[in-house]
Amino acid sequence: MKNTFGNAISLTLFGESHGEYIGAVLDGVAPGIKIDRDYINARLAERRPSGKISTSRVEKDEFVIASGEFEGYTTGTPLTILIPNTNTKSKDYSLLARVPRPGHADYTAECKYHGFQDHRGGGHFSGRVTAALVAAGAILRWALLTKGIKLGSHIIELHGASDRRFESYEKDIDSLEGKLFPTLTESAEINMRKEAEKAAAAGDSVGGILETAIIGVPAGVGEPWFDTVESMLAHALFSVPAVKGVEFGMGFAFADMYGSEANDAFAVREGKIITKTNNNGGINGGITNGMPILFNTVIKPTPSIFKEQDSVDLKEKKDTALKIEGRHDPAIIHRARAVVDAVAALVIADMLTVRFGTDYLASGDKK
Repeated sequence: MKNTFGNAISLTLFGESHGEYIGAVLDGVAPGIKIDRDYINARLAERRPSGKISTSRVEKDEFVIASGEFEGYTTGTPLTILIPNTNTKSKDYSLLARVPRPGHADYTAECKYHGFQDHRGGGHFSGRVTAALVAAGAILRWALLTKGIKLGSHIIELHGASDRRFESYEKDIDSLEGKLFPTLTESAEINMRKEAEKAAAAGDSVGGILETAIIGVPAGVGEPWFDTVESMLAHALFSVPAVKGVEFGMGFAFADMYGSEANDAFAVREGKIITKTNNNGGINGGITNGMPILFNTVIKPTPSIFKEQDSVDLKEKKDTALKIEGRHDPAIIHRARAVVDAVAALVIADMLTVRFGTDYLASGDKK
């Protein structure tokens, strides 16, 4: 039973959707990283539900850092974040103890934990637990910013509605910060919201694709085989609820390209080696080449929908129909963006620490 990820920097997640707390433990973090609570709260706000296309369950996410911080900086010892759950309606989930939701983890949790799992709100499998991941990721993302490394994600596709790709990387990433519905163009947001609202009106849900860019990572980070940049990012991303696909650079589009089209030609600009194109998403041989790291993440439609669905009664072992109650998201992709950003920050911070040492991310600005 593993709930921990990372090599030099590790993250452990704990808690359940309707338990007293959810939380995270960051271990291996450099001493001397500034804890900016406003920055953490801003990242949590990006994950928090808002408007007609989100669940009505809104938590304040008033986090507590219970260890690993002293006078506003990380100490280098395990950093523990606690976030209380204050807005739960557990009775809405009483039926799910015996009738699993299609597409959710209710049935597989029953198989693994033999009925001892907390089924309320999805328990440990709930997207609620990602709030702790976002808070922990924000600490590492702040540290990356001090090293000139920025990252951000936008919705490039939602149920047929699309946005443009990243172009001016730094400007585009900066434009996304604080946006509760992250698109690069206003027209994309309007069209995507319409699709999500249409699904909500029908008691259904929609998914989509996030495009993520990471800039400022030096060349030479990553390992050539099992700890490649792609494999580490993919490992962590596939741990996020609702993620069903990840591709780097041109991804599956490589299948329709010639090698002469797919290869990124090298050039020297202002004394620096670059590639003229970035089809490979800033990674060659599993190692960063200094260009922007680019990847897409597919987020499936929320499995909790209000339409009647076929299921089974686990106790009586017979077919039944399920019509769920409770509070659910017709779209989670705009909220999942904050989680994908947090995962990206965790993986890059971990890999940089492996490459350059524990103190690499320390700000060292304490007076």
